[in-house]
Amino acid sequence: MNDRALEPKISSQTKIIAEIVSFVALATALSYIKVFSLPQGGSVTAGSMVPILWLALRRGPKIGVFAAVVYGLVQLAIEPFIVHPAQLLLDYPLAFGALGLAGFSRNRPFVGVNVGIWGRFIAHFVSGVIFFANYAPEGMNPAIYSAIYNGSYLLPELAISIYIVYLLQESKLLKIFL
Repeated sequence: MNDRALEPKISSQTKIIAEIVSFVALATALSYIKVFSLPQGGSVTAGSMVPILWLALRRGPKIGVFAAVVYGLVQLAIEPFIVHPAQLLLDYPLAFGALGLAGFSRNRPFVGVNVGIWGRFIAHFVSGVIFFANYAPEGMNPAIYSAIYNGSYLLPELAISIYIVYLLQESKLLKIFL
């Protein structure tokens, strides 16, 4: 077999791995720029989910979900909040992995951003109902508490992410590099 026949494939795979590492690192760096944080986890950041969402929109759901799960595991390593092994799975690899679902809407980026972030919300919501019900104020339904708690940071993150993705879509300079 000709070694040159393998070069484009290897080069493409290397480029994708480099993109995943770069976008996860950028998302992690942005996660440190916090507007506000909540006591049991969750914060509004400087668009920390955008690099993962953007990668999913560029490369599709397979690479997007993989990168998003990696990002979730990085978040677990740097800011863990664990009360149960099933909660760990829901709040880290599954919740963050849902961001990669944006890749199913590659031609409709604003739909993709919504799908990814709402997917993350659903995972955190379920975790909140099951594992954080005891944090709900006396007499409050745990589902309502979980929706309010998780919505209080994910809805602002959704707005920030949509705005940044809009700016990225409209940037003529950025399109030169893509």
